Amino acid sequence: RGSDQLFSSVSNSPYIMSTTANGNDSKKFKGDIRGPTVPSRVIHIRKLPNDIAETEVISLGLPFGDVTNLLMLKAKNQAFLEMNSEEAAQSMVSYYSTVMPIIRHHPVYVQFSNHKELKTDNSPNQERAQAALRALSTSHVDTTVPAPSTVLRVVVENLIYPVTLDALCQIFSKFGTVLRIIVFTKNSQFQALLQYPDGASAQAAKLSLDGQNIYNGCCTLRISFSKLTSLNVKYNNEKSRDFTRPDLPTGDNQPTMEHPAMATAFTPGIISAAPYAGATHAFPPAFTIQPAGLTVPALPGALASLSLPGATRLGFTPIPAGHCVLLVSNLNPECVTCVYGDVMRVKILFNKKENALVQMSDSTQAQLAMSHLNGQRLHGKPLRITLSKHTSVQLPREGHEDQGLTKDYSNSPLHRFKKPGSKNYSNIFPPSATLHLSNIPPSVVEDDLKMLFSSSGAMVKAFKFFQKDHKMALIQMGSVEEAIESLIEFHNHDLGENHHLRVSFSKSSI
Repeated sequence: RGSDQLFSSVSNSPYIMSTTANGNDSKKFKGDIRGPTVPSRVIHIRKLPNDIAETEVISLGLPFGDVTNLLMLKAKNQAFLEMNSEEAAQSMVSYYSTVMPIIRHHPVYVQFSNHKELKTDNSPNQERAQAALRALSTSHVDTTVPAPSTVLRVVVENLIYPVTLDALCQIFSKFGTVLRIIVFTKNSQFQALLQYPDGASAQAAKLSLDGQNIYNGCCTLRISFSKLTSLNVKYNNEKSRDFTRPDLPTGDNQPTMEHPAMATAFTPGIISAAPYAGATHAFPPAFTIQPAGLTVPALPGALASLSLPGATRLGFTPIPAGHCVLLVSNLNPECVTCVYGDVMRVKILFNKKENALVQMSDSTQAQLAMSHLNGQRLHGKPLRITLSKHTSVQLPREGHEDQGLTKDYSNSPLHRFKKPGSKNYSNIFPPSATLHLSNIPPSVVEDDLKMLFSSSGAMVKAFKFFQKDHKMALIQMGSVEEAIESLIEFHNHDLGENHHLRVSFSKSSI
């Protein structure tokens, strides 16, 4: 795996090999005479899916610079990509060394080639590759026609999974410096306004990202140029951010910014260039989860599913698609409710009863659960959550009892995410001391709920009904650990009148 292989066997001495590209192209390349860590403009990509398209391979390189040439070796499930500079190639290899790219649910491997440049002929297959390059390369953005604006308006359609401000920053910063960003909801659609320092960056982002999915099959980006010339950001928080002004207040006491006040809120301002560099600012990206399957940036006709670096930076390894089983240590076996996804099956390990395999309904939910809950304390012990080598939890065969250690929860009434597009997807937050309560019947008053939540010995520090809707309330517990235990104990609690209490973590405080 450490060498730039075109065949499965490699000699230690220089050699000439004749390979078949796309089944009928005869190419000659010198084999490896040095390690793949020596930088080169040419990138070697291996383990590609059988039906890979040229556009999908090109999309791997475009976020890092212009792709100047492409050689497809479909018979070998490999390709060579030539970048416009060695720096761009280094950025690409460095990025994919920490975040494995996933194309059509297949992990692919990216490394330097020992070839300094690609020389291709005019065969039909190579003509197709060159046509794809011309169609997709950012070098073919017509820079003679200035972009209408440096501000993009982004609408996220089919919002199945939550999309955060930080996730958008990470996606759009691949095309230039993100100066300012504001997210809001209008007409029940999640939207954002995002400002670059120059029109070329905005144009390149729009060309590459418009119409693409953030997650596989959902969260589709619709991008247009805004009529605004600049954004005026007053607060740095999860709704808005000015990367040129790390001194701005968080505005914790301000109401959530919603339309229709948006037009008046954003008056034209002066653009002052400063790089969006993620954690280099005083306000590092918030606790955001980047599930496997994130497309960044997939190009027209391409579905190059790549994981963003956010999860890796937080110390979490992105979960490959299809893997949804977690190994949980220090677990109370009764904890089967989960606010980060639907638990399908739980298997308590026979020799280690405090350890269990927990199967979620998909890899995205497994990522959310692992990222949010790993290290959180439960009953005095920190939870330890890692990805299991198992892809599913097997039920015991008929006639083979396992002392009730394996349970199937696929039909559990506690599932929160069975319904496609459920609003629960937009209410996923890290564990906090404040809980959000809903489905409260009219007869239940504040004292009833405070008494219920303190009955387990936990401390209730504050309580507040929602002003416009007494079916919902916030309750603040003495600690995050108490809140987690209370959620486990009282979610789905029968309050009478055919009302079962719904409990989740809140992003607000009382």
